[in-house]
Amino acid sequence: MTISLAVGEKFMRKFKRVMTALAAVAAVVLLGGTATGAAANTGWRHSDAALARSLPGGFQSSYADVNGVRLHYVAGGSGSPVVLLPGWPQTWWAFHKVMPALAERHRVIAVDLRGMGGSSKPQSGYDKETLAADIHALLAKLGYAKADLVGHDIGAMVAHSYGIKYPQAVGKLALMDVVAPDKSLYQLPLLPSAPGQFSPWWWTFNQLQGLPEQLVSGRSRYVVDTMIDQLSVVPSAVDDFDRSVYARAYYTREAVRAGNGWYRTLNQDIAAGSAYGKLTMPVLGLAGEFNHQYFVQVMPSKAVDPQVVKIAGAGHYLSEEQPAQVIGSLTKFLG
Repeated sequence: MTISLAVGEKFMRKFKRVMTALAAVAAVVLLGGTATGAAANTGWRHSDAALARSLPGGFQSSYADVNGVRLHYVAGGSGSPVVLLPGWPQTWWAFHKVMPALAERHRVIAVDLRGMGGSSKPQSGYDKETLAADIHALLAKLGYAKADLVGHDIGAMVAHSYGIKYPQAVGKLALMDVVAPDKSLYQLPLLPSAPGQFSPWWWTFNQLQGLPEQLVSGRSRYVVDTMIDQLSVVPSAVDDFDRSVYARAYYTREAVRAGNGWYRTLNQDIAAGSAYGKLTMPVLGLAGEFNHQYFVQVMPSKAVDPQVVKIAGAGHYLSEEQPAQVIGSLTKFLG
C-alpha cells in the first residue's frame, strides 16, 4: 500500500507537469504567435497597471463609471488635458510611444473606448455619438470642461463626432488617418480589381452577426498580425510584445463581439454624419503614406481651416511606426 501511494503521488506530479506544458503549447497555438508572445500574454507585464507604470511620466491605470459604462483610462503628466482615443484592433497602448513626450507638457489621458480593453463591453451603445458622450462624461467626472482630443482609427471617428456634438468642450482636435464615416464608404470596393488595390474586408466581416465571435475568439493574434502587416509600411515597429497586448485584449468572445460593435453601427454613424457641419476648432489631420492624398482632398469638407500633415514612412499605425514625427506634429499643433 505504501509503495502504491508513492507511485501514485509521483504519477500525479508528473501528470501536472505535463498538463502545464500542454497548456503553454495551447496558448501558443490559440494566440497564433511565438512562445515568447504567448508567455507574455499570461504574464504580469500585460496588466494595464504594469503597462502604465512602464512608461515615464508617472502614468497610472484607472477606471471611472460614466454614462452607464465603466471606462478604463491611463493618465500621466501635468498641464492642459489631452485625450487620446485608439482604434481597432488595439487599445490605449497604441499611443505608448508618444505618451511620455506629450506628458512633458500636458495631462495625457489615453482611454479604452466602450467595448475596448479594460472598459465595459455592453450589448449596445457603439455608435460614435454615444462613444463621444462616454468621453464627455469621463472628462466631466475628471473635472475638465475643455480638452484637446487626438483620435486614431475608430477613435478618430469618435473624436470627430465629439467635436461636432461638444464644440465648446474642445480646444484642438487631431484626427489620425480616419475621419467620421460618410456615404463615401459605400463606394469602397470589397473585391480588388487589381493586385494591391485597397480592399477593407474587415469593414464587412466585422458587421456579420455571430460569425466573427466564433472564428476570432481564442485566435485574435491572427487578426492582429494580419491587420498590422497589411496596413503598415514598417510592420516591425509593432513588435511581438505589442501585438500580444492587442491579441490579449481581443481574445475572448465578448471582446470580439464588443469590438465588432463599432463596425455594426456604421450605417447609423453615416446617417448621423450626413447632418454634420464643419468642425470649427483648430483641426489637424495626420495621415500616412496610404491616406495622405485622401486627407488632402477630404479635410476641407470636414473642417473650417484644417491642417494636413503627412507622416512619411508610416502606413496606418502612425504613432507606432513613426512616433518621432507624430510627437513633433502634435507638439507643434497642441502647443
